[in-house]
Amino acid sequence: MNTKTKISLLILMGFLTITSCGKKETAPVEEQTETSTEGEAAPVTSTAENVLVIEGNDQMQFSTNELKAVAGKPITLTLKHVGKIPKEAMGHNLVVLQEGTDQAAFALKANDAKATDFIPESEKASIIAHTKLLGGGEEDTIEFTIDKKGSYPFICSFPGHVAMMKGVLIVE
Repeated sequence: MNTKTKISLLILMGFLTITSCGKKETAPVEEQTETSTEGEAAPVTSTAENVLVIEGNDQMQFSTNELKAVAGKPITLTLKHVGKIPKEAMGHNLVVLQEGTDQAAFALKANDAKATDFIPESEKASIIAHTKLLGGGEEDTIEFTIDKKGSYPFICSFPGHVAMMKGVLIVE
């Protein structure tokens, strides 16, 4: 890892330490009220249509760690970066991996793939689909189909994010 990357990671860790202190919301996503205030959209998962929406924020968190879809039907997945920090410091993507993929090994290889937005070329066979790398206020929608029922891990492959930003796409 070069010096510039190390310094960037140190700055990011310091920022995260400072911003992660304070009031934490304790209500799980499932207990959100059905109404939302203007400008806020609750994450949506609709297995009938396979339309999935997930958010990533400046605290290195996805809005949910479980998504569900129906096998054999097209999946439309939208990632929204609801934070404000630019992608160079707090970039998020969502990478859906094949079942059985070693997430830690994948993330290590992703750390060195800055030129391809942290999607390692050597691991293409492990990737089912992925969004673009997003900065605060951006979103990306991807479409893909998974024919086989199973549990497919998803992660953010930005360096250091996989520790907190991961989950599972359950295909039924």
